[in-house]
Amino acid sequence: MVKMLITMIAAVVISLPSAAQQERKFIRGGNDLFNKQDFEKAEVEYRKALDTEVKSYEGAFNLGDALYKQKKFDEALQQFQSLAQNEKDKEKLGELYHNIGNTLLAMNKLDESIEAYKQSLRNRPNSQETKYNLEFARKQKQDQQNQDQNQDQNKDQQDQNKDQQNKDQNQDQNKDQNKDENKDQNQDQNKDQQDQNKDQQNKDKQDQDKQNQDQKDQQNKDQQNKDQQQQDQQAQPKISKEDAKRLLEALEADEKKTQEKVQKDKVQAQKAKKMKIEKNW
Repeated sequence: MVKMLITMIAAVVISLPSAAQQERKFIRGGNDLFNKQDFEKAEVEYRKALDTEVKSYEGAFNLGDALYKQKKFDEALQQFQSLAQNEKDKEKLGELYHNIGNTLLAMNKLDESIEAYKQSLRNRPNSQETKYNLEFARKQKQDQQNQDQNQDQNKDQQDQNKDQQNKDQNQDQNKDQNKDENKDQNQDQNKDQQDQNKDQQNKDKQDQDKQNQDQKDQQNKDQQNKDQQQQDQQAQPKISKEDAKRLLEALEADEKKTQEKVQKDKVQAQKAKKMKIEKNW
């Protein structure tokens, strides 16, 4: 029984160097592939190292780098954050937060990447690379803010232009509508005027027809009167030449008497006037 226990202990002691050697072998292989930029195969080797030694910091850290190079940012971020949770060494924490910042920056999470770089500098304040990346992230954020501001301004300008276009379009529509309404109104007015002209023409025609009829009736009446006069003249008895002479002499005698009477009345009026004047004196 004792012999068996000793044998088992010996086997464990012998297996420890062998596991460590396997871990180192996979990590070296992964590093060679990483340097050759064959990141996919490097990932496989690092995972083998972790299968051999679960707590291998180097294997886990390098696996995060291989994932980052393949743009598997979510997996890389998870890998680095998992290591940072339990790490106490400030230098390693500085490296981990530096890589977390790089991964977040690649994901365009600028605010989070800036905070990660700050955390890295708290643990490793002399890292010039981290300082540079922090300033770069800040500049990216400023550029993005400027771009967003320009986009907002452009959007506002577009909205204003759109409103102006709508206003112009409405004015054009109103103008066209007014034009159509004016056209319709003019057409209606022209139609009314035409109807009035037509009515006036009809009235004028009726008046002219009536006037023509009246003239015709008057002409007929005049003709009838003329015909009647002719008939009356024809119906009057004819007198002899002697009778006509006597009738003329009688008319002249009457005229003479009338003139004498007028002259006599005139003389009497003058006498009366003269007598009135003398009486006044």
